[in-house]
Amino acid sequence: MSRPIRVLVAKPGLDGHDRGAKVVAAALRDAGMEVIYTGLHQTPEMIASAAIQEDVDVVGLSILSGAHMTLFPRVQQLLREQGRDDVLLTGGGIIPKEDMAALETQGVGKLFGPGTSTADLVEYIKTWFAERQSQEA
Repeated sequence: MSRPIRVLVAKPGLDGHDRGAKVVAAALRDAGMEVIYTGLHQTPEMIASAAIQEDVDVVGLSILSGAHMTLFPRVQQLLREQGRDDVLLTGGGIIPKEDMAALETQGVGKLFGPGTSTADLVEYIKTWFAERQSQEA
């Protein structure tokens, strides 16, 4: 039996709306994942540090502020600098489709917009994790 998937859910920046992040965290927990929620107003440095300390498999950012083109690449850079380019960086929020595509070409995982079923996110993470586990075996 494989271990639980460890996910860090974070709200970077000044956006104070965390209902969606809490809904996602609960859905991931209900799906059997270990979830760490960092709370509001996190810097990319705080997020990356928590991800390293908690030894997570996935970092999910919830961004409604419009700063996604800065925040996702910065968290990704910080994780890579710590040798953790094996972490899936995913997330969601108010992100235009063209920006989602641009971030995905930079190595960010699939991003989810408003109205996405939490089941879709759960399935995406479980599929990614299973593929990673099979590559390591």
